[in-house]
Amino acid sequence: MAKYIDVHPANPQPRIIDGVADSIRKGGLIAYPTDSCYALGSRIGNHDGLQRIREIRRLDDRHHFTLMCADFAQLGQLVHIDNRVFRAVKAAVPGAYTFILPGTKEVPRQLLHPKKKTVGVRIPDHTVTQALLASLGEPLLSSTLLLPDEEEPLTQGWEIKERLDHQVDAVLDSGDCGTVPTTVVDFSGGDPEIVRVGAGDPTRFE
Repeated sequence: MAKYIDVHPANPQPRIIDGVADSIRKGGLIAYPTDSCYALGSRIGNHDGLQRIREIRRLDDRHHFTLMCADFAQLGQLVHIDNRVFRAVKAAVPGAYTFILPGTKEVPRQLLHPKKKTVGVRIPDHTVTQALLASLGEPLLSSTLLLPDEEEPLTQGWEIKERLDHQVDAVLDSGDCGTVPTTVVDFSGGDPEIVRVGAGDPTRFE
């Protein structure tokens, strides 16, 4: 059974957040809130966690996973980014955007798109997510909690606990976090291509 963990949305209790981060380090898979909607998260390099996310969402090997980063220092270790793209991304974060860029050697091969060798990265604007990333001390492998054959992501912690009770190790709940996923911008070809219009304003990249 999954642990149900209630945390304050504006002042998340450090002891609770540290416990969740420790669970991730030990190989746990969690459901957690972000600035766009709930997501599934596990440690980068956790093969079991990756497979569990694939099974829950029924994803194929062409799916772009997202690496959730606390800041640009972490993001810059994971993707190749030139000065022009750097400026465009820097102006938009933290926020509800996912950027697709060529991955570096720091990214496990199974997380990269098999042909493009790209990966999604983002820096969230969410107090609880940032607290978790700070405690963890490293980026988090992440995927929107959108179940197969459903049009909208799950948004209520109690419902996630009920539906995924035997598929995740913990559900971190800090209240509503919206139903709209991130806006996805693909910079892998140099010029921005808006792959999905979501919570982030896409006009800055048009």
